[in-house]
Amino acid sequence: METDIDIEATGANFSVAKQLDVRARTHKALRQIAANITPGMVEEDAAAMARDVLGTMSMRKGWHRVIVRFGPNTTKDFEAKSEPGVILGEHDIFFIDIGPIYGDTEGDAGETFVFGDDPEHHKAKHDVRALWDDVRNLWRDKGLTGPELYEYAIKSADERGWQLNLDLSGHRLSEFPHEAHYDGSLADADLYPRPNLWVLEMAIRHPTRQFGAFYEDLLLDDQSFDD
Repeated sequence: METDIDIEATGANFSVAKQLDVRARTHKALRQIAANITPGMVEEDAAAMARDVLGTMSMRKGWHRVIVRFGPNTTKDFEAKSEPGVILGEHDIFFIDIGPIYGDTEGDAGETFVFGDDPEHHKAKHDVRALWDDVRNLWRDKGLTGPELYEYAIKSADERGWQLNLDLSGHRLSEFPHEAHYDGSLADADLYPRPNLWVLEMAIRHPTRQFGAFYEDLLLDDQSFDD
């Protein structure tokens, strides 16, 4: 059985400075990819474009594949394949999830974007980030464990009118590969997660319509929250 120390272990090449640098590079790449996505694009073409963008930033290799989900595919679990040929509409929702490697260090970032004026799309984008912020603040202020954080997230998502997708429930991050230290989810890690080692993920689904929203980021120490 793994101990808490094993779960949060790092290798000799790990450093917080490198982790934060790769986080910044990953968020820059995500913003550039999002800026290139427009209504009328086919999801597969957007994913190919995203891979090209990462290649220009020396982050072509990833510890997980590039994920771009349009419209109804935003309800898919992490390992599920998208329905092919989905075209982004004028009033639509999509998210990007990238996990590139820069040097020997992993990055991970995910965010939801909306075109048009569908109020429930905009609510989903707002609420998934608000939910992430609330859970992050509980982690920072209350010292809750992984299971406690996601127990709160399930209830809070429901109160906001959404279903939480626990297939996307956080994970370790480190020098590649983090699976050498821990390959489970944050929701199953029964410990207080140390900063700079864990990605907090929030994924929500509409209870009756076929769309969802996603947000993820690294849990940072207090000094790094405003970067």
